[in-house]
Amino acid sequence: MQELWEGLVQAVQLIVRLDPEVVEISLRSLYVSAAAILIAALFCVPAGGMIHFHEFRGKKVLINVIQTFYSIPTVVVGLFVFLFISRAGPLGGLELLFTPGAIIIGQVILILPILTGMIISALNGVDKSIKDTALSMGASGSQAIWTIIGEARFAVVGALILGFGRAISEVGAAMMLGGNIRGYTRVLTTAISLETQRGDLVLSLALGIILISIAMVVSVIVNVLLQRY
Repeated sequence: MQELWEGLVQAVQLIVRLDPEVVEISLRSLYVSAAAILIAALFCVPAGGMIHFHEFRGKKVLINVIQTFYSIPTVVVGLFVFLFISRAGPLGGLELLFTPGAIIIGQVILILPILTGMIISALNGVDKSIKDTALSMGASGSQAIWTIIGEARFAVVGALILGFGRAISEVGAAMMLGGNIRGYTRVLTTAISLETQRGDLVLSLALGIILISIAMVVSVIVNVLLQRY
């Protein structure tokens, strides 16, 4: 117990004095996950809107498929992306494997179904009379759609933040696609895994504290936004 307490104290000291390695890994994790959520949002927001606002055959089946992929294992995502961007894959010429870009691709694919499904759910929660009211006041179809999206803005933002939390906390795809290269592709989760195996529990604890802190901040923001919604 004494060793654990001493390790926690040393870990906090690393954070307080802004240890260069801790700062570097933390900033890279934030950058990679933020880039992934922004790229995913560019696709998921319009895709979720199109699915919600249009009726077509197989719509319920499509939504069920999207929801099924909520819990897709990260290592499976990593495997499929690895096959595509490895030298023998169709995108091998881009030389993306073991780069931060590869981790971003993996995280984007991982959070796509989560964001799309949650945005559809957010739009479903808006009173249908709002669209009718907007149309009766002379708004065009697209203006009415943006009105509904505006009404669901807190839930949509909450979905984006939740997707960010999912991205920054995953380890399987980041390990397989980034290679955990020190100073280049090492992120919080992969660094914690490696340093724990190497026996450097102080660094692992410091990174773990940062990751938990980020998760707590994400959770608080999501809860506040959903309460406002």
